[in-house]
Amino acid sequence: MNNKEKYLSEFQIALNKFKRNKLASSCFMVIISLYLIAIFADFLSPYLYKNEDRAYSYCPPTIVKVFDKGKLVAPFINSRKLTFNEYQQRVYIVDAEEKYNVKFFVKGDKYKLLGLFPCSYHLFGVDAKTRIFILGSDSRGRDIFSRILYGSRVSLSIGLIGVLISFALGLLVGGISGYYGGMIDNILMRVCEMFMMVPGFYLLLALRSAVPNNFNSLQVYFAIIVILSFIGWASLARIIRGMTLTLREREYILAAKGFGVSDFRIILKHILPHTVSYSIAAIMLSIPGYILGESALSLIGLGIQDPFASWGNLLSDAMSIVRIKFAPWILWPAFFIFITVICFNIVGDTLRDCLDPRLNAEKGK
Repeated sequence: MNNKEKYLSEFQIALNKFKRNKLASSCFMVIISLYLIAIFADFLSPYLYKNEDRAYSYCPPTIVKVFDKGKLVAPFINSRKLTFNEYQQRVYIVDAEEKYNVKFFVKGDKYKLLGLFPCSYHLFGVDAKTRIFILGSDSRGRDIFSRILYGSRVSLSIGLIGVLISFALGLLVGGISGYYGGMIDNILMRVCEMFMMVPGFYLLLALRSAVPNNFNSLQVYFAIIVILSFIGWASLARIIRGMTLTLREREYILAAKGFGVSDFRIILKHILPHTVSYSIAAIMLSIPGYILGESALSLIGLGIQDPFASWGNLLSDAMSIVRIKFAPWILWPAFFIFITVICFNIVGDTLRDCLDPRLNAEKGK
């Protein structure tokens, strides 16, 4: 530890260590970028998630050109026309004579920016006579790029909200169990073990089956958040309970009891804050599980339903090997899921190393 770090708090020292890790810092910036993209998905996407044109079914990704006859020009695309070959397969023929400029800040589908302000401007687009598909289109001629951006709202928000609810429940149950001990501890821990003994995916399916089939997409969205929250809290509660068993014997806890501070306030103000370092790292490591849980439910048709987009139900088209063979671009949502999960895991592992007081003490010797 250098002279400057002697005057910093433990959290500031951990933050400096995290910043020095270039891989973790880069992954953290990717995560922040994904959430910003989700917030401004309406503006960044050229079309709404439900905008479709069956004439462009499984249209391959559009090639944006900036050179024409060897000269640098404004970005443009060529028009494409759908035909069928001798095997009755879809083939898109590029017409090199028809050119459409890629324009920025163009008018298109109407939406509400941030859910509040009516707007119809999009970051980029082309004339209505043709369509631009950066990542190709799906079976109904909808832009996969736009649907991925809209789907990020569901997949990323479910992971974040679900893990916050789960950890709030786990911290409270674990804190109460470890602080009081005895009969309360036995009852709460047996309840935790009941949740932990059932495999997570089967528990996920069992809880989802209890949701009425007549729920709309918004109701299903909140139902999935509640379901995922119920799955992840038990293991955290057991860990927090073990930490609380040691913390409750500390001198400052005994002093607080002597001054007549209520048990709830002691748990909330003096015990749980000392578990924050572990909780921050555990939250980052748990979010990928919630994203994958939502994706799994949507993939098998039990989550967010079409036409609303999530990364899980976007992959439902990829359930067929034949579709993947002739339209491999439908696998793009899997790439975004992979990148997000990897980034969260790297950030979580790095935070755990930086916030571990025992590791910091060993390195300081």
